[in-house]
Amino acid sequence: MAARCYYKDLLPLTAMLVTVIIGVGSNILFKAASLKGMSYLVFLFYSNFINTLLMLPVPFLLCRTVFPLFKFPLLSRICAIGTIGLFCQLIGYKGIQYSSPTMASAMSNLMPAWTFLFAGIFRMEKLDWRSSSTQSKIIGTIVSIMGALMMVLYKGPKLESSTSSKTSPISLHHQHMGSPLSHWLIGGLFLGIQHIGFAFIYILQTQIMQICPSEILLTFACFLYTTIIAAPVCFIAEPELSAWRISPDITMVSILYAGVLGGAFLGIMHLWCLHLKGPVYVAAFSPLTIAVAAAMASAFLGEALHLGSVIGAVLITSGVYSVIWGKAKEEEMREILSSSSTVSPLLKAHGVEESLNKSEC
Repeated sequence: MAARCYYKDLLPLTAMLVTVIIGVGSNILFKAASLKGMSYLVFLFYSNFINTLLMLPVPFLLCRTVFPLFKFPLLSRICAIGTIGLFCQLIGYKGIQYSSPTMASAMSNLMPAWTFLFAGIFRMEKLDWRSSSTQSKIIGTIVSIMGALMMVLYKGPKLESSTSSKTSPISLHHQHMGSPLSHWLIGGLFLGIQHIGFAFIYILQTQIMQICPSEILLTFACFLYTTIIAAPVCFIAEPELSAWRISPDITMVSILYAGVLGGAFLGIMHLWCLHLKGPVYVAAFSPLTIAVAAAMASAFLGEALHLGSVIGAVLITSGVYSVIWGKAKEEEMREILSSSSTVSPLLKAHGVEESLNKSEC
């Protein structure tokens, strides 16, 4: 029982928390590299190429399960995920260039609502408005979004002084605060569209996992297709050869970080959690990104911590755990129903046998 609880509850929770931290770190490093002049097209291609290169041995290690990838239902969905994923990456990185990693973390709170909507449309999520589990998920999503808005709109008094912001080598806060308002709005719009696309990708990935249950093999196939179509797009859109030379500074660090941790690792962990817990559970952790972004910005970028950030983080955490409780309640009820459906025929058969024995007597 304890091992099952660890695998079904604690391990997915830990995996999603790790992916949130890695994802926010990738956005912060990308913003720092872009401030030094790195093109987002160069970053996108190199990071996807590194992801594909690292996962190249996967088909050879799992050669027996490669053949299902050539079937049309699976291959068409992989192409759709790769195309939508490339589009989301293009507008997402451009949105971070226009705005900031904090804006990216704030706009990611659209994902639970859109994923919940898509899951209801495709009948992947049970919507029983009278059940406590559905009400808990809806209330948790609303509370999480309110917490994110609290962190963005209400700053409040400063809780601790930050002297490292004057000497920090990467000061993103002052950079994006000076950006024009039109750029800030365009960046927010791009990031909002990106996370709507990601929510739809979660639905497609969950459907694909029913056809090909190998998370590693599916991740490799999606990265391979994304890299293939990203090559002509990025090279045509960025024809300057000087832009493709990578200097050994924060630019190389951001690309290697995104290539090693921010892509393949995150993709495998997301697919594993999607297969185990479903799309709404995975999307429910997106509100945590803004809390993590505020903490990492305070620790590594020298930004001060304000009261609004603390209140917002508490609300976000409460909302996320409300959604998790709702999902756990649904799984518990599903297991009770499945166990009762298997026990009932046995009880009925036993009752029939007893009645036959009585009639014989």
